[in-house]
Amino acid sequence: MAEEPLSGGISNAGRVTRDGSYLLRPANPATPSIHKLLAFLEDRGFDGAPRAFGIDADGRERLQFIGGEVPTVPYPDWSQSDTALASVAVLLRRFHDACLGFDPAGFHWSTTLADPAGGPAMCHNDVELSNVVFRDGVAIALIDFEFVAPGRPEYDVAHLVRLLAPVEHDFDRARMGWRAEDPSDRARLAADAYGLDRRGRADLLSTIDDAVNRIEAMARQQVEQDSAAAIAVMAGTGGIEKYDRRRRWWQAHRHRFAAALA
Repeated sequence: MAEEPLSGGISNAGRVTRDGSYLLRPANPATPSIHKLLAFLEDRGFDGAPRAFGIDADGRERLQFIGGEVPTVPYPDWSQSDTALASVAVLLRRFHDACLGFDPAGFHWSTTLADPAGGPAMCHNDVELSNVVFRDGVAIALIDFEFVAPGRPEYDVAHLVRLLAPVEHDFDRARMGWRAEDPSDRARLAADAYGLDRRGRADLLSTIDDAVNRIEAMARQQVEQDSAAAIAVMAGTGGIEKYDRRRRWWQAHRHRFAAALA
């Protein structure tokens, strides 16, 4: 049976395929470490992440294919519902809880989007809609663990808010198909559904600052390195200018998030 190309993704766009009950995608230096984490989660009985089956001879990792709906741009209305958002936050909390007891020391993790402060949790760091599998409008699994790394739980929630509130300029929200709902209200919903405690909510604004800065730094580094693939993808997703727009929008609206999360 021929492999089926799968849509979505950014860094691996066009290079992810389905082979029956398996998903194949390019491995990276952190892949062996990620597989150790996925094996730990499997042993813990966590069903919200794919099982790992190693790295093939052609350099691609082989993972369990999890059936369901994975939203891509322009995001469909159902994926923007309060139910969908809350279910992603609940799934992220389940993931963090399932990772308790995993020792990340001695493994190689991506530093690209990692929490600069480090921390006790294993953070996915890229919980966008295209990295979540849904069934009947409810999140059932996280996928694409490329940027997983140790950090603080609230830092992972910050990335979730950045991507799903979203923290994004009006121009780019419209381009991606986001409805005109108040992102600060969605940030509060995500924090409530996750069960973020008082300290975590107090730290969330500064961690969103970090998350916004980290993703912009990564994009600019890719441009400076003249990464043809990254530049091509960026051209179709708002260009490097979107990071300036996002930063200005966040600075102008940060106070609304502070009030919503108080």
